[in-house]
Amino acid sequence: MGGSEPEFTMFVATVIVSVLLAALLGFAAIRKLSHRDPVVREYAELGVPENRLNLLAGLLLAGAAGLILGLAVAPLGVAAAIGVLCYFIGAVVVHIRAHDAKHLPVPLTYAALAVAALVLRLASS
Repeated sequence: MGGSEPEFTMFVATVIVSVLLAALLGFAAIRKLSHRDPVVREYAELGVPENRLNLLAGLLLAGAAGLILGLAVAPLGVAAAIGVLCYFIGAVVVHIRAHDAKHLPVPLTYAALAVAALVLRLASS
């Protein structure tokens, strides 16, 4: 980094959004890995079988790791943010197809955070 104040501020914002999103992804992954009855039922109502929860959790953990490592290696952060965004676009589609408006704000929020992480990572590179 060149050391200018706007560049530093942009990088700090990138760190905050990336760490927040990574933490939320970790929480979502742990929830899926728990295989607790309410979690399994919620995903079954969306048409997602229980045997897919570990795979989905793995994708979330990979995204979280990529966001954190991407703070040091910008292209990795960009790739992780794109991957997380794609994951949550898919989640939005699943919720819409299942007519699940009640839970739709959750993947929309994650998608918005992924967009923010992507834009900030690109701007602070």
